[in-house]
Amino acid sequence: MRRAGGLRTLEAALIRSGLGPVAGVDEAGRGPCAGPLVVAACLLAPKAYDRLAGLDDSKKLTEPVREQLYPIITRLALAWKVVVIPAWEIDSIGIHVANIEGMRRAVAGLGQTPGYVLTDGFRVPGIPVPSLPVVGGDAAAACIAAASILAKVTRDRMMVELDERFPGYGFAAHKGYNTPEHTAALERLGPSSEHRRSWRNVRLAAGLRPVAAAEYADAELADEVLLDGVEPDSRVATDTAHAR
Repeated sequence: MRRAGGLRTLEAALIRSGLGPVAGVDEAGRGPCAGPLVVAACLLAPKAYDRLAGLDDSKKLTEPVREQLYPIITRLALAWKVVVIPAWEIDSIGIHVANIEGMRRAVAGLGQTPGYVLTDGFRVPGIPVPSLPVVGGDAAAACIAAASILAKVTRDRMMVELDERFPGYGFAAHKGYNTPEHTAALERLGPSSEHRRSWRNVRLAAGLRPVAAAEYADAELADEVLLDGVEPDSRVATDTAHAR
């Protein structure tokens, strides 16, 4: 799809073919080493509302614009669902499996069954309706862009709350990504309970042995938490006892 064709081109083609309504699915928080993975599904009406003309990839929009669009999307969407997968579950099943599972849950949680689903980037098995992966989908399909905004705004708000619970990490500023500031805080404070123990830098900060790729894959298949059977490190911060 040419970008000049607009964000509704792909959805309009599917609807004209009798495959609507079309839902988009996207996630936020796949890369960070702390905080949840948030996945959203959004089913937009065929009508191209003027108030949704600013839809685009959430990463290309400023925070005020995303916050402005969020309530408009939730009001005008035929259906929407946001799923939160916490850090401990990501460690249990692996980030890719968590992403796929989150997309399945989000689609299943829509109040209206879509006729077709567009996913951002990769194929999602297990969705009970026809689906299509769209590379760069949040910049190519309005329903995916809307889902990306729902996921991004939800996660950003959660990270601001985590910043209050775990002061010192700067979660409100960098949202748990491996910025130099976060890396320095992680080395100084040790990981919090919201850090993902399957991430190499978090394991090193907690004094745990890094997990090799083959071991990680085996553990994912076995549905194991990647803690090597080691007792929780004393440097791990909790809600009530934050390491300083």
